[in-house]
Amino acid sequence: MKHFSILSKKYFKCIVIGVSAGGMRALNKLLPVIPLEFPIPIVIVQHIHKSSTGFYIESLNSKCHITVKLAENNETLKSGFAYFAPPDNHVQITEEHKILLTKDEKVNYSRPAIDVLFNSASEIFEKNLLGIILTGANYDGTEGMEAIKQAGGFTIAQNPIDAEYPVMPKSAVDSGKIDLILTLDEISSVFINWRRT
Repeated sequence: MKHFSILSKKYFKCIVIGVSAGGMRALNKLLPVIPLEFPIPIVIVQHIHKSSTGFYIESLNSKCHITVKLAENNETLKSGFAYFAPPDNHVQITEEHKILLTKDEKVNYSRPAIDVLFNSASEIFEKNLLGIILTGANYDGTEGMEAIKQAGGFTIAQNPIDAEYPVMPKSAVDSGKIDLILTLDEISSVFINWRRT
């Protein structure tokens, strides 16, 4: 497929994913297909209520080859891990490729906010960053995707027609800063076939 050949020419040091409403279904489809030897750390912001428990993360981890966990302050990003922003915490990436958790003001009515992660990661990884925006019912992530593109990174949006809640990916697509618009199945195939083309 065309998108495999495009991505096979890229070198990424980090993947950031933003998702909101409908995210549980999307991530349960996407993360379990990622192979154990996947070479790039993944950091995820999903809009969740501040009182949420860790059961959702534990359930995902039990289905995945890579390790899925809540991000901890000051831990170093490692391949084979998917780090989720904890409830009521923004996630940023430091120059040392460590996770920084903050209680700064909400952005787009959200904490954690997708834009906070995407903006931070774009400054650190520049052209070596892949940003993915999935289903959601607000506009969080659009500004962050623009920042990723401006820094030279690569952007993928879930096709709004395919998304359970199309507002968030459509907003990103409408910004004109999306390199590939893919269905969830196609994004899953990207992970399955990573570097095989």
